[in-house]
Amino acid sequence: MQRTSAWPLALSFIGLIVYASLYPFGDWRDQGISPWAFLAAPWPRYWTGFDIVSNTIGYVPAGFLLALTAWRTGRGRRVIVRTTLACAVLSLVMETLQSYLPERVPSNVDLVLNTIGGWLGAVIATGLEKVGVIDRWSQFRARWFSADASGGMVLLALWPAALLFPPAVPLGLGQVLERLEAALADVLEDTAFLEWLPVRELEMQPLVPAAEFVCVLLGMLIPCLVGYCIIHSRRRRLVFVAFAVGAGIAATGLSAALTYGPQHAWGWLQHSVLAALAAAAVLAALLVAAPPRASASVALLALGVYLSLLNQAPADPYFSQTLQTWVQGRFIRFHGLAQWLGWLWPYATLAYLLSKIWVADRKN
Repeated sequence: MQRTSAWPLALSFIGLIVYASLYPFGDWRDQGISPWAFLAAPWPRYWTGFDIVSNTIGYVPAGFLLALTAWRTGRGRRVIVRTTLACAVLSLVMETLQSYLPERVPSNVDLVLNTIGGWLGAVIATGLEKVGVIDRWSQFRARWFSADASGGMVLLALWPAALLFPPAVPLGLGQVLERLEAALADVLEDTAFLEWLPVRELEMQPLVPAAEFVCVLLGMLIPCLVGYCIIHSRRRRLVFVAFAVGAGIAATGLSAALTYGPQHAWGWLQHSVLAALAAAAVLAALLVAAPPRASASVALLALGVYLSLLNQAPADPYFSQTLQTWVQGRFIRFHGLAQWLGWLWPYATLAYLLSKIWVADRKN
């Protein structure tokens, strides 16, 4: 049985589907109708091309990754049927739960289109497996990555998506302290526990230019070091660094274009940011010979400094106001999902790095 990153990626995408299907997760209530009434309801009179395409394509990656998992783990028997059934059940559960959300409308058309999307993904994965493309990918992965690379590959695959929700500082992910304090204060309001919250003597201050420079530098260096944990060849590490820098710039540019308009896509790429990116690339090149455990240790230290600096600064009220058009769905329907990725990615990376160091310690 082969180890594959398709399974954690499939779980991640299923989580995305659940989020998109049940957003905004509020005002749950029994609306006095059977949760399965939509199955026998007449088909809606008005469809749009976007609805058809989005509901079909939305399940294609899930079907593809589930089928790929089956093929890679030696469970390829009747994979298309089983994958299609799994996607249909997932869609049925999501549409049924939407019956309890007043802001969502369950639809038998969505169920059919989702199932078709899952089937299409499974067919694509099976076709690629039959013609040997998946085997060639496995050979490529075996040459480039270590055998236990699944977790690191998932984190690196999610990193550009985490950058899509624009941070206050370029590549500045994980700025959550102020939001956590405000959320906790709201939860504990009118309770005796509110007095237990620590109160800062000084208000948070905006980052000085030097601190912003360090945050951008570390924001680029950390994914490079995560890559070093699963890539051992020096030459391939250098290729990966070039790819990571390009992906980071592209994702941040796309984020700016979606938020402020295409004409402002590269407005964030100022001289200080370019200098920080160049410094990150140079540091990554200097560390190219570091063993995986040392790379994880340096990345862990960099994460500590990175998160400490970012979380000492407040959220810019003007910046937060400019994001409202983005949050309201300017970029597909996943609303705050990219923002959650941006908040949580550094902490998931922190847990991953700790696990790498822990496993390495146990082996020694």
